[in-house]
Amino acid sequence: MKKKIISALLVASMCAGTLAGCGSKPAEEGADAATEATDDAATDDAATDDAATDDAAADDAAATDVAAAPAAADDTGKVINVYSWNDEFRTRVEAVYPEVAETSKDGTVTKLKDGCEIHWIINPNQDGVYQQKLDEALLQQADAADDDKVDLFLSETDYVTKYTDADADVAIPLKDLGINPDVDLADQYDFTKTVASDGNGVQRGSTWQCCPGLLVYRRDIAKDVWGTDDPEEIAKKVSDWDTMKASAEELKAKGYFALAGYADTFRLYGNSISESWVKPGETTVNVDPQIMNWVNNSKEWLDAGYLDKNIKGTFNDDWNKSMGSASKVFAFLLPAWGIDFVLTPNWDGETGAWAVTNPPQAYNWGGSFLHACTGTDNPGHVRDIILAVTATKDNLLKISQDYSDFTNTQSGMAEAAVDDRFKSEFLGGQNPFYYFSPVAQNIKMAPLSSYDQGCVELIQNAFSDYFQGKVDFEKAKENFETAIKERYPEITEVKWPE
Repeated sequence: MKKKIISALLVASMCAGTLAGCGSKPAEEGADAATEATDDAATDDAATDDAATDDAAADDAAATDVAAAPAAADDTGKVINVYSWNDEFRTRVEAVYPEVAETSKDGTVTKLKDGCEIHWIINPNQDGVYQQKLDEALLQQADAADDDKVDLFLSETDYVTKYTDADADVAIPLKDLGINPDVDLADQYDFTKTVASDGNGVQRGSTWQCCPGLLVYRRDIAKDVWGTDDPEEIAKKVSDWDTMKASAEELKAKGYFALAGYADTFRLYGNSISESWVKPGETTVNVDPQIMNWVNNSKEWLDAGYLDKNIKGTFNDDWNKSMGSASKVFAFLLPAWGIDFVLTPNWDGETGAWAVTNPPQAYNWGGSFLHACTGTDNPGHVRDIILAVTATKDNLLKISQDYSDFTNTQSGMAEAAVDDRFKSEFLGGQNPFYYFSPVAQNIKMAPLSSYDQGCVELIQNAFSDYFQGKVDFEKAKENFETAIKERYPEITEVKWPE
């Protein structure tokens, strides 16, 4: 079964025709410039890692593959339209893509040195708005004027499979773009390459991120309750759910909440599901037993006072305020991007007040995947951007230093884990990569489906009313069934664990 939108996208992509060629430097020159733009400390081995410099081209197999790609000089458009849900990707492009000249004050247009412009089309991810706007644009792709075409778009782990679907064919296989995943992306974490591939194993996307999660905690609260803020000691207090439950009781006795709310733990349980929410070709939503474990444990913790009942989700005002200095919340479960993009801007206290340690359960949260759009009139530029932001080790290390992102080269992150240059001022001089790196090596992704975002959002919404005492358990289940069928009319059944 294909969703209606996927069928429509397939029609649009079939009409889009072959890729045209656009107007900057040849690809190998662009990659060489990207190498020159990285930190001085990292340039010594840039020729080996970037597989892109002119001097290394004759000796490096990766550079040979890069040279075979469509050159940016063959591109026909002057506008590169990029669809995303925030400015995170734009800031990474500005940091490492050497062709960037300047960005408008409102962040909507980035001018390149060759005269081309990147136009950033931003829509919120919540409630499927971003996907709706992207899908509308993709449906117009075949007939759009060159400078109106979607050139590059992003997807999240929750719905990446919708856009990497081989039949939909809206994301160009990387090899067709001139990127050889086996060579150019050989150092990426394997699971990120698998997630970005279609059902035939053809990679149709790439990411600069690997998103292992940790427990991020307030040092002052730890000292008040246990007399220490040492990460190794705190790890013993949160080593598993039972141990953390006992620690939550100690935190409660001192007037603190262990975590902000029930939504904070959802990803840990959700990463442990054994089958996808909707299996390929089916119209049934399968609610995994781990999701019901989250429901039962969340209700228990909320009733016990270990969670703040006033915080009814994530990425809302109450949740953001719970990260401030006046909050009584001890810890959050966040990946690296969560520390940089969420916690840091919400914290209004002194620098160094937070630290990281191992979580009660290993998990991965998120990941932004880049896709070259079928029908793009700027394949050279798009290819160069993907390589610069997701394939060049020195660039990725720069992103890690500048933004504390846990980035997508295994060798780079192993180096960062023992490199004092990657200590975080926000975390009081702690090097978070020391904790992130071993978690990343052991990530096992739960099976994905194109319905994941809706299922993840709507089941939390439905049971939030149950947690708050507004509806009983059975009514919450009924409300989820109604909501998921409204979001996806093709869904015919919801199957609950016995």
